[in-house]
Amino acid sequence: MMGMPIYFIIIAFPCTVGAIALAVLHIYRHLLNYTEPTYQRYIVRIIFMVPVYALMSFLSLILPESSIYFNSIREVYEAWVIYNFLSLCLAWVGGPGAVVLSLSGRNLKPTWGLMTCCFPPIPLDGRFIRRCKQGCLQFVILKPILVTVTFVLYAKGRYEDGNFSANQAYLYITIIYTISYSLALYALALFYVACRDLLKPFNPVPKFIIIKSVVFLTYWQGVLVFLAAKSGFIKDAEEAAEFQNFIICVEMLIAAVGHLYAFPYKEYAGANIGGSRGFTGSLAHAVKLNDFYHDTVHQFAPTYHDYVLYNHNEGDEGTRKYRSRTFVPTGPEMDAVRKNKHMFGNKLDDIQLSSVSSSGTSSPKRSSTAQDSQNPEIMKSSLLMDTSNSYNVSYDMSLIDMDLSSYPSKVPAANEGGTR
Repeated sequence: MMGMPIYFIIIAFPCTVGAIALAVLHIYRHLLNYTEPTYQRYIVRIIFMVPVYALMSFLSLILPESSIYFNSIREVYEAWVIYNFLSLCLAWVGGPGAVVLSLSGRNLKPTWGLMTCCFPPIPLDGRFIRRCKQGCLQFVILKPILVTVTFVLYAKGRYEDGNFSANQAYLYITIIYTISYSLALYALALFYVACRDLLKPFNPVPKFIIIKSVVFLTYWQGVLVFLAAKSGFIKDAEEAAEFQNFIICVEMLIAAVGHLYAFPYKEYAGANIGGSRGFTGSLAHAVKLNDFYHDTVHQFAPTYHDYVLYNHNEGDEGTRKYRSRTFVPTGPEMDAVRKNKHMFGNKLDDIQLSSVSSSGTSSPKRSSTAQDSQNPEIMKSSLLMDTSNSYNVSYDMSLIDMDLSSYPSKVPAANEGGTR
């Protein structure tokens, strides 16, 4: 801290205090108006990124000898934000099952922009949604492991921030981290492109911009700053680290203001959809990690097709689970469903494709999304192509989420005539 310019502290301190104050006030207002817990749980976690980033960066600035610990906390939360943003997007469109039903029969066109130009079209089925979630979850899981390894190597003198020497672990950990980090952001980008039409009612563009700006730009900003130190543009790695922490303190004030516009609490104020939990109950719901635990176990479970179906209504009974050994149409069966829907009593029409709140009430913003996704003009301007008329396409419907309590436990087998 002796060689640090004093204006770093003079500027960084008010920016840090301002960013934390704005973010905490924003979170407080969301918790007071916690009418859509399904959405606001993820929103609160995302907004909390600002206090974590700002405080950890400022502590690293004034306590450089302990910066490795503060920076590690910041980077772990970075992974947490990416996962929660994907979960928020899935909640907006009604969950994985609604996405699969809405996009069934469509493929993602090969394009150089998504680096899929050399691959066949990607079916937008249950496997696609699962791969997107796995892409984000692997980063959330791997990051704490990398942090632990970093601490061990740091204690043994084999790790130094900004030291790209082949004899130091910083180079190798940075490479692993970059690959994992890039996969997570790539999975998020693929999901957004596939579900862009479904997400339109929720104005996702400013939200994607603020998340990508904070998470993506701050990471590469740090890499470039350390490379500048390696190239001699900055005196040394220590000065580069101070400069990076100073910039993040300033940027978090901008990010706090951006969150006010990207995730306004007024959208949920006075809705009275989810019922009042009180401030303490709302905070407890937002910080509980049970959703992450169940999601991780499910997404990486080897018995994936023995799918556990969740009723997302969190009433007095809590979450109810159903084992999916019931009829789930796939491949040729799904084609038969489309051609002969009346044979199934129009059960598919009863599936709610709208976004379901925690109280079971559909959000009014999703009333026309399913119809909009069928608009041929939208299809022409998007990267999706409709293959629903192709009878040789296999559709993976293993991600359908529905409440099976009103359906019989056994489904009669279809006879050769195609009726049940």
